Amino acid sequence: MGSQSEAGEAAAAGGRPLRRDAELNRRRILRAGREVFAARGLRATLNDVAHHAGLGVGTVYRKYPDKQALAEAVFGEELDEIAAMAREARGPRGEGDAFGALAEFLERALARAADNRGLRELMRQGAVEGIGPLRARQEIAAHCAHLVARAHAEGTLRAGVTEDDIAPIAAMIDAVLSLPGEQPSGTWRRYLAIVLDGLRAQPGQGPLPGPEDAA
Repeated sequence: MGSQSEAGEAAAAGGRPLRRDAELNRRRILRAGREVFAARGLRATLNDVAHHAGLGVGTVYRKYPDKQALAEAVFGEELDEIAAMAREARGPRGEGDAFGALAEFLERALARAADNRGLRELMRQGAVEGIGPLRARQEIAAHCAHLVARAHAEGTLRAGVTEDDIAPIAAMIDAVLSLPGEQPSGTWRRYLAIVLDGLRAQPGQGPLPGPEDAA
């Protein structure tokens, strides 16, 4: 009497049914990975993901041989979506309020990170660097650099601010997000508003201190 396992092997020989099932399992694993890493951070294991997905551990290992491979796939998707936010902020024609677009992008990206422990750990540690995440990071940086240059040209961004300041600003808000009791209060938005006020060009502003000013 044939078992379901034997039927699966027969499907593998025939090809198409198994490929369809395999793709469904891949999507199921990625969805579970996103949810588990968001809730538990990068310490979550493949076993945790398999349990959350309702799949056998062996199925997950066949798709992703280790946690690094799964994390690269999951956060490649996460960062691609944030890159799409940056691309949208930049706009198709490079017109409009560049400072406002940059501020809106920062708020949207940080709101995404606020509910995602794994994404915040990734921002802090840079521990997941596969081709997908690296490409998305580069795209985000390029769009931010473009918005910074436009905001300077419009006279709305404080002199001395560069694209290299964007990641440390995100890290500052991440520190607020990590405070006890911060979630789900959302007070990080208060501190982002304070930071954004400091970035906006205003009359009478002095020059920003640089490394050469460190005592």
